Amino acid sequence: MKKYLEILKKCPLFNQITDDDLLRMLSCLDAKVDFFDKKYTVMAEGNAAKYIGIVLSGSVQIIQVDYYGNRSILSNIGQSQVFAEAFACAEQSTLPVSVIAGEPSEIMLIDSAHILHTCSNNCGFHQQLIFNLMKDLAQKSILFHQKLDIIAKRTTKDKLMAYLMREARRAGRDSFDIPFDRQELADYLEVDRSGLSAEISRLRAQGVLESHKKHFKLL
Repeated sequence: MKKYLEILKKCPLFNQITDDDLLRMLSCLDAKVDFFDKKYTVMAEGNAAKYIGIVLSGSVQIIQVDYYGNRSILSNIGQSQVFAEAFACAEQSTLPVSVIAGEPSEIMLIDSAHILHTCSNNCGFHQQLIFNLMKDLAQKSILFHQKLDIIAKRTTKDKLMAYLMREARRAGRDSFDIPFDRQELADYLEVDRSGLSAEISRLRAQGVLESHKKHFKLL
């Protein structure tokens, strides 16, 4: 696990935990690492909601598919970030979403029971771990409400611009990359792909933005 130490130190779950304690913790938590190719299912809807995941390399997407097969991307999770923690902590019997590798990815999986219930070793850093988990859940709740605000917009243009302005604020500049290709962006915004592409073309022609694949610049 030592080779993942620098990545894990950036993970919000392990904030304010020393290197030595972190390595001991991973053994105590019985953490496992696996590799997933692009588009491979890391966690499937309907499976037991018992694992918390950490992205060591690559990225994953949290997706939901409705009765008619329409796909919605709820969020994109990058390196050092945590996923599926809300479902595991809520002790739901099954996952209501799927987790798909957005690119070739290494994923650490931890049984949530090892986090939520202290072990017989009574590790002093366990309380910090639980505090970090609660803080991460609160921040994810804020991000979820930000997405709800975006998809509540009435037009494709309004949804797109709200999303791009949020990403520009996050990047701290008017030129930035997004984690989605066109189809994925349409799935995230819950709009038709052809309509989204047409709207991006119109906004380019109007001098509102520049774009190339995943790169955007607001003018």
